[in-house]
Amino acid sequence: MTEPPQPPNQPPTPSGYGHLPGPPQQGYGFPPPSENPYAQQPGHPPQPPTVQQHAGHGYPPPPPGGGPGATPKKKRAVLIAAAVAAALVLGGVGYVAFSGDDKDAKPTAQEPTDAKPSVAPSVAKGDGNGDAGPQQADLNAGRKQGEDKVLWLKSVKIDGPGMGVDSAGQWVVGDTVVKTVWKNLNGYSITDGKEKWTLPFPALICSVAAQATPEGRLAVMYRDGEGENTTCNQLRVVDLKTGKEVWSKEVPQEGLFDIFTSPTLAMTGDTVAVSRGGTASAFRISNGDKLFANPRGEGCHPDSYEAGNGKMIALVTCTDEEANTEVHGVDPVTGAKAWAFRLPAKFKVTSIYSVNPAVLDIGNEQEKKRAIVVLGPDGKQTATVTGEGSFAVGCGDAGIIRALSTCPTSVVDGNTLYMPTAAATGTANEIVAFDLTTGKAKWRTPAGDKRTLTPLKAVDGQLIAYRKAAESEQGGEVVSIPAAGGAPTALLRHPSGPAAPIEYAFYNPRMDYVDGRFFISVNHLRAQDVEEKLLMVFGK
Repeated sequence: MTEPPQPPNQPPTPSGYGHLPGPPQQGYGFPPPSENPYAQQPGHPPQPPTVQQHAGHGYPPPPPGGGPGATPKKKRAVLIAAAVAAALVLGGVGYVAFSGDDKDAKPTAQEPTDAKPSVAPSVAKGDGNGDAGPQQADLNAGRKQGEDKVLWLKSVKIDGPGMGVDSAGQWVVGDTVVKTVWKNLNGYSITDGKEKWTLPFPALICSVAAQATPEGRLAVMYRDGEGENTTCNQLRVVDLKTGKEVWSKEVPQEGLFDIFTSPTLAMTGDTVAVSRGGTASAFRISNGDKLFANPRGEGCHPDSYEAGNGKMIALVTCTDEEANTEVHGVDPVTGAKAWAFRLPAKFKVTSIYSVNPAVLDIGNEQEKKRAIVVLGPDGKQTATVTGEGSFAVGCGDAGIIRALSTCPTSVVDGNTLYMPTAAATGTANEIVAFDLTTGKAKWRTPAGDKRTLTPLKAVDGQLIAYRKAAESEQGGEVVSIPAAGGAPTALLRHPSGPAAPIEYAFYNPRMDYVDGRFFISVNHLRAQDVEEKLLMVFGK
């Protein structure tokens, strides 16, 4: 197969071929209904892409394997392609499934104490003023030795539109965990789930930043009115510690073709960038002052920004015959270009695993080629990640709406990329650690026991991961894996019994582990005037 032509001064490009994923399906599939009302989540009609918190090119990403523990074939992606010495033929690499005992992942047995979780009030009709909520069963009833506790379960009751409402995002700031719920931003106490504050928005929340600033500020976008013929162009910065607005403004149009299609938000330092449908602009988080803008234009122009670890990069689309794509390192205050990396002809960015260092998944759909490239501080390619297996990328390229967004299901820490492999239903997956200096796999840790592992974060030389149960009668686990590799150690072992089916039924959830507590929440609510689970918290 003919290799694509090389851009000037660039290392060899990816080789091999395989399936390049198209737009992920937007249906919300859930486990079969059970007798527990909080475990039931019947499927509902597809939701238009409003809140694009982790969207890759305008679509919400599939979780690893379509969600921990379930892997629809259409959402699997054969991902890793070799670029330099040993090219891998991706189409011939089978799905990697691992099994084995999990004795090393079990915590030391302990006697259950203080078993009954706090009951969080429910929100009626999404107004943020909850009543006492329904009487919940004791979610820790029958806890076994060695199992930890459900601290609380938050439910909501909303009578909304037929297609349901979004509840994207989850932010833990100090003693508060924050969720979007339709037109509200709600803050709950991390200890008992009681509502601390509610900030209503004038209209539908349509985009949120993935991460808050270290000071606890968050950028949120909402529509300029009710109804179908409205625009997602209103920007507000909120202090998540107090639930108070810092400032709000309408994002001005940058040219005639600025239509605010599926806007995404990226924050770093004192900058928030608003990217939408080929146009972007940036503002100061502290006061809303405009910093720079990039309207559509001829030549090569930045049209989407992503930030992380103190840096910002831009996706640059060129209007030449080849429709080339570049990635630029940019100054987040001025938007000035610091470096440029031109992708091979017909290649485009399909996923981003990290901004600093820049770790990009690039692909050529026509030639079925794909690779993960690592860029140095000057934008030059330093390595290509290579390895065997089928990997759950967690995000992808929708093709039409070009936007950057960091994948939520892979973690980069220092010079290591941690990725989960995909797993068919009923089989275990594994986490693979790649050395970003060489691009080679350093170690693999299997989930075992038909479970699935999803990386969450890297903290103090440890990778923190969620180990989802294989069956709805089992509880999940939070485990740590040494950065050098080794057997997982259980940090939390979630209870079986009535809590397990509720935990198991979270589909494509938001997850975090902070100060010994595990937070898991939904991204979408059916909003049919019945109690639904929103947020569940586990701890000691």
